[in-house]
Amino acid sequence: MRLLPFPLAFRLLLLAALALPLALPLAMPDMAQAGHKAPDKRGILLVAFGTSVPEAVQAIDAIRQQAEAAFPGLPVRLAYSSRIIRDKLAGEGAAKKSPAQALADMAAEGFTEVAVQSLHSIPGREYSDIKATAEAFQAMPKGLRKVSVGRPLLYSHADIAKAAEAVLGFLPGHKKGEAVLLMGHGTDHPANAAYAALQLALWKRDQNIFIATVEDTPGLGEVIPELKRQGIRKVFLVPMMSVAGDHAHNDMAGKEDDSWASRLTAAGIRSEPVLVGLGSRPAVAALWIDHLRDAVKELDR
Repeated sequence: MRLLPFPLAFRLLLLAALALPLALPLAMPDMAQAGHKAPDKRGILLVAFGTSVPEAVQAIDAIRQQAEAAFPGLPVRLAYSSRIIRDKLAGEGAAKKSPAQALADMAAEGFTEVAVQSLHSIPGREYSDIKATAEAFQAMPKGLRKVSVGRPLLYSHADIAKAAEAVLGFLPGHKKGEAVLLMGHGTDHPANAAYAALQLALWKRDQNIFIATVEDTPGLGEVIPELKRQGIRKVFLVPMMSVAGDHAHNDMAGKEDDSWASRLTAAGIRSEPVLVGLGSRPAVAALWIDHLRDAVKELDR
């Protein structure tokens, strides 16, 4: 085979190299489409602690309805953050998804952006886990492109002030010798201090409103002496939780000797439980929706 003179061979190679970029789009259309960005598909994921009390689900449904009304074009999904609640419901044939399961399903459905809204009262361990899960899904190569997380009810000073106003709006009327006792969940997480901040905000308006928690401080044992000191003879028991679930029905209003109602009776104080969760209080639910609105806006940034 006769070799081309070097100058001619070099010129042909150079011409081929210059022509290659022009030829690629015609010769390799699949490569151009491979990098094409999928169209955005947004959705909302509400994450509640969860409940195994059937009638308490109404409070979560009420928040979901507000979310659907506020964002009519966005599908709304639901997850439970409590593994104990999920396991119990699964055993009863009513399985609920974890935040991770719900986000995985949304990714599989083609969602690219999700606003996750925590329906918890304080930014405790459950909220931290939700944020970590959201960040993990956003970091996956084939995961969701963007995931924002809406803050819980009592997150900032401004949030606590708004929550205090909303709570004052629905509490039962009480006269001299009566008080209202709100039941919070409580946690050993530093975020438990949010209850104290809310207590201070409420006391600025009404000295006969108290907050105690089931699992941390202040506990009922710390509040009863103050009730007696003030001569309180009757207390309205109100859950400071998104739902009036197991804690409200049993720990707060139950017939057992260690329930709040029984312990107050033993201390000479009558009690009247109000079994309505915060999610069923429109003014409080609206605060969670405001936080969700911020989370949706975050997707645009």
